[in-house]
Amino acid sequence: MNGISKVFSLRLQHVLAMYAGAILVPLIVGGALGFTHQQLSFLIAIDLLTCGIATVLQSMNNKYIGIGLPVVLGTSFVAVSPMITIGTNYGISAIYGSIIAAGLFILVFASLYGKLIKLFPPVVTGTVVIIIGLSLIPTGIKNMGGGVTNPEFGSTENLLLSFLVLTIILVMNRFFTGFLRAISVLIGIIIGTIVAAFMGMVNIGALKEASWFHIPTIMYFGVPTFEVLPILTMILVGTVILVESTGAFLALGKITNKELSENDLIRGYRTEGIAFTLGGLFNAFPYSTFAQNVGLVQLSGIKKNTITIAAGFILVALGLIPKIAALATIIPTSVLGGATVIMLGMVVSSGIKILANVNFSDHSNQLIVACSISLGLGATVVPELFAVLPEAIRILVGDGIIAVSLSAILLNIIFTTRPLSSIKTTTKATVTQKIKSI
Repeated sequence: MNGISKVFSLRLQHVLAMYAGAILVPLIVGGALGFTHQQLSFLIAIDLLTCGIATVLQSMNNKYIGIGLPVVLGTSFVAVSPMITIGTNYGISAIYGSIIAAGLFILVFASLYGKLIKLFPPVVTGTVVIIIGLSLIPTGIKNMGGGVTNPEFGSTENLLLSFLVLTIILVMNRFFTGFLRAISVLIGIIIGTIVAAFMGMVNIGALKEASWFHIPTIMYFGVPTFEVLPILTMILVGTVILVESTGAFLALGKITNKELSENDLIRGYRTEGIAFTLGGLFNAFPYSTFAQNVGLVQLSGIKKNTITIAAGFILVALGLIPKIAALATIIPTSVLGGATVIMLGMVVSSGIKILANVNFSDHSNQLIVACSISLGLGATVVPELFAVLPEAIRILVGDGIIAVSLSAILLNIIFTTRPLSSIKTTTKATVTQKIKSI
């Protein structure tokens, strides 16, 4: 396989890893707001296009934008419920007005958000990364069964396909090295899809109906309107998304052996603000760094940002050429599930690796990890616990990733802040020791 083919395979692998998540949010939001099939088609196409632009900008590294890591940006699931609520109460135009306003807010206050780096020592980072993986694993498991909306969910055929893909990936990582190991996920998806075709589980109807070219239209759903409460809600959602992305940035920093500075994070946040704004202008969505692609970087061992930049251009092409984009839609959900579940598991293992650098002989670190993971996992598994709370507060505590982030940050501050009495005691002891030495 020549160099060009290798690069294309690696970047296509990143696209396939995030594709299911990228199109799922448009389907959920569009379905809830009563979009027509034509509107849904536009929403998916423009979402892929904007994902690609955002990925290219974030993977770059210059003085003003881009964190320079192998990141792939996709539609954030955190924004799904707020977008549906805003659309239902204020109209579709208010959704995009709030997204634009939130993007500009993040862009202007990126430096302030950059102070977050001081709140993320390894004990916090590792805990957050673990929950990022754990909270998304159920999605991968559901996909293995064919998707919960599939009437054949959990069928023998779906399980066979998903475990076939999983087995192929494991075998290739056990017995192969180098490039073949790096594209093991892509090979697993391709073989799984071919087998699914022989089983009659591949539907090419969407491929036949898709057009060859699509021209992006700004403000397709009308001129955005700006309402105070939706804007405040989306700013809160944007802050939540930045916390998620911070965990992904720090995880990638560990994987790629890059020590992230405050300026690195500021550039990353600034770029996410731009991605938000583009999403609002093109009537798409808010964007965040995808955890499954973080797991893919860990699994493949390919840590160059040039690969994700190239993946971004593929996404742009998919957004412009629906016929090509439709190729990815023929991949059965169970095939994607078999690949996704192992990548999300790699995110968990990455978090465990970060925690390996934490001093657990310190009882406070044990409490930070134990309490935070319990609350974060609990919020993920039982989100209805906070159903009676106002929407703004529920966004914070009802999301497992945010719950674990807030818990770990606050507990770390509480346990690492030395009491005044201990400071005085330490000071007296130090002075006494110096006097004796004299």
